[in-house]
Amino acid sequence: MALTIISLMKQVPLPSEMRMGDDGLMDRTKAKSIINIDCSYALEAGLQMKAENPEAKLIVCSMGPPSFEESLKKAMAMGYDEAYLLSDRKLGGSDTYATGLAISTMLKHLGFGKGLNEEFIIVAGRQTSDGDTAHVPSQVAESLGVPQATFIETAELKGTNIEARRIIEGGYQMMKLPIPCALSFTPTGVPPRRPSLAGAITARQKEITIFSIDDVGLADEKIGLSGSPTIVAKVTNIKSDRAPIKMIEGQGEHALVSNLAEAMKAGKNTLEVKEKKEKKEKKRPEGFEEVDFREGARGILTWAEVVKGEVSRPSLELLTPARHLAEQLGNDTKVTTLLIGKDIKDLAKVLISHGSDEVIVVDDARLEEYRILPFASIFAQVIRETSPEIALFAATTAGRELAPRIGMKTDSGVTADCTALEIGEHISRKEKRIYAPILESKRPTYGESKLATILGFVCPQISTARAGTFEVPAVDENRKGKVTELKPKLGEEDFAAEIIETVRGEGGLQNLFEADIIVSGGRGATGDTLGLVKELVAALADQGVNAEWACSRPVVDEGISEYARQIGQTGKTVRPKVYVAVGISGAVQHIAGMKESETIVAINHNAKEPIFHHADFGIVGEYEDILPELIEQVKQGFTFGIKKK
Repeated sequence: MALTIISLMKQVPLPSEMRMGDDGLMDRTKAKSIINIDCSYALEAGLQMKAENPEAKLIVCSMGPPSFEESLKKAMAMGYDEAYLLSDRKLGGSDTYATGLAISTMLKHLGFGKGLNEEFIIVAGRQTSDGDTAHVPSQVAESLGVPQATFIETAELKGTNIEARRIIEGGYQMMKLPIPCALSFTPTGVPPRRPSLAGAITARQKEITIFSIDDVGLADEKIGLSGSPTIVAKVTNIKSDRAPIKMIEGQGEHALVSNLAEAMKAGKNTLEVKEKKEKKEKKRPEGFEEVDFREGARGILTWAEVVKGEVSRPSLELLTPARHLAEQLGNDTKVTTLLIGKDIKDLAKVLISHGSDEVIVVDDARLEEYRILPFASIFAQVIRETSPEIALFAATTAGRELAPRIGMKTDSGVTADCTALEIGEHISRKEKRIYAPILESKRPTYGESKLATILGFVCPQISTARAGTFEVPAVDENRKGKVTELKPKLGEEDFAAEIIETVRGEGGLQNLFEADIIVSGGRGATGDTLGLVKELVAALADQGVNAEWACSRPVVDEGISEYARQIGQTGKTVRPKVYVAVGISGAVQHIAGMKESETIVAINHNAKEPIFHHADFGIVGEYEDILPELIEQVKQGFTFGIKKK
């Protein structure tokens, strides 16, 4: 049977045209739409595979309203053979779980899946710009019962296997996956081609097959709002609490940098703080039934990701919200951490000292490196055994693919990239019920302009927390906890995907979370491939300052820096004492990763760039002129107000 390459594609609204509706939720009906950027890279990846395997068939699938036909036609104009659209009004309001289930049901209807036609490869974008969850590829892979790899840059078909390069924190992995499998691509691979005139003419003559939920055999109760384990409870605007910028003036580079030093000594502008009105306690409606939907589920489960023999910092950060939630829940709610790896028993003490009450240890030589299939299987076994009400993961490359796969296994919803987690309640006036206690997972969305509160009604309520958002809990060496060893049941199928090689770069990643000063270069500072940015960091280090360099996403896309140093919504979130943005325009996605910095200094040749609306101090000028002078003054003792160590 010939190989079929299936591209999952989504059409997304332009974030700039999104508006908030009267119900407090986002209205996308009047916004112009385009093919999701990440999906366009997946479309190209499919075409690349087809070029090397001419007998392969290319199909593109989507779920959405009839307007999605426009993007499906474009995919066929690029070279895809067939297009399928699952479109039904009843699908409206589906969360990522219901979306993944619906798409995989359509694929099964087309004859693809475990036990059906297994000669297929799914290619998808890493995530969509309107949701930024990165959930659906994992959910589809789990529903179809196939191996997966996410954050893929390049993939090559070799016989009956795929060899793929996967981005990880600090470097990359080379992976080998058997067919069938699912791959999700980052926008750092081969740029998508434009449709040719001949392709556009051919596409006009092709029909798009449109399915309803009845056509594919999808039950009403599994889709839409009623079939989604999570709901968006509310969306609010995110307002900046940073005062207007102090723009530095002066004749020549020496005067500009000298005046910056003086301005920083004097301090940044401050906002006039208005007295906050006391919040009125919400009055509970009388006569409403209070519902505890947890069905006996209790406790909080976290994952301790191990990197180079140590618990990763984002995993330790998780224990801060975990302990906070446990205190809110009361009744001696326990925080349990699952620790998987090779020779890692001693790390259980580290986790207990940071706040875990119990550590479940799975010590297996085969699990020295994170692998999604066995790790997901182990988690499912632990969840079935312990029945936690909440499960938390760090939103690392591993956590962002693992959580939704586990969610599909347990029929749970997942909320991605949370910046706040609280225990609250949900009042349903329609049902005359109060659901409590419930996890309120809050995450920035729609280009970081809105803060959405997501509620989950199936346990475990699963959330991933954005790395760098929470502080690492203080260490208490006298803290006591329980250590339990577990021997999970794992089969050969759990090890179907192999890791050929793991390459991690030096430093960078860990120090980005600990540095006092971060100097970050954008597209406007790549004329010397960030040479002056790195030189400034070296000069600060020579002065005894803990400094590190980073970059914005375009720099990674151009291959100048590794992904581990990317700051932003799809990179790292950092909170240094001083963040120096050099040649960075200030896109909302980048601001998301550095807005919590104590002081932000912006250097850019264009005074109209958005970065100046988010900084405390600004210099307008060419970085090639400003940075050499800045480096010279650092050598003479200027350290942005940071004390030398």
